[in-house]
Amino acid sequence: MAEDREGKRRLRKVLDETDVGIIEELNEDGRRSFAAIARNLGLSEATVRSRFARLARRGVVQVVLVADALALGLVFAEVGVRVRGTTVARVVTELEQVPEIDYISVCTGSFDLLIEVVCLDNDHMLRVLEQSVRSAPGVDSIETFAILEVPKHSYRWTRLLASG
Repeated sequence: MAEDREGKRRLRKVLDETDVGIIEELNEDGRRSFAAIARNLGLSEATVRSRFARLARRGVVQVVLVADALALGLVFAEVGVRVRGTTVARVVTELEQVPEIDYISVCTGSFDLLIEVVCLDNDHMLRVLEQSVRSAPGVDSIETFAILEVPKHSYRWTRLLASG
């Protein structure tokens, strides 16, 4: 894992202003054409296309659609998970199999993992928490935070790259 982090640090250093500009343009509008990005950045469309392909190949960017769970009438929660008696990696492997869990992060602090659970309704949430999360081998305890509203949701990290 340490080697992976070091590799990512090296990769971050090789992103230039053009890469950051392309990422920023697509963050603003993920459907923006390569031609429009090229015009906005003063580049050729071929340059934008090849730079984007390289970023995608390296795993720096990925193209996805993010649906709004609350707008769709779904319920979701952030869940802090404490692990005991096994490795965090084993618990992650187990929780990755649960379709209602769409996000897992290994963290520090009061919890070993933070996960996001998206369900049809509160009954469904209760079943998933009891049958899949709480009962997963190695899970010691969980704390659930129901999400009622998301005032800010952004993936705009490029400003950090531009400043550092």
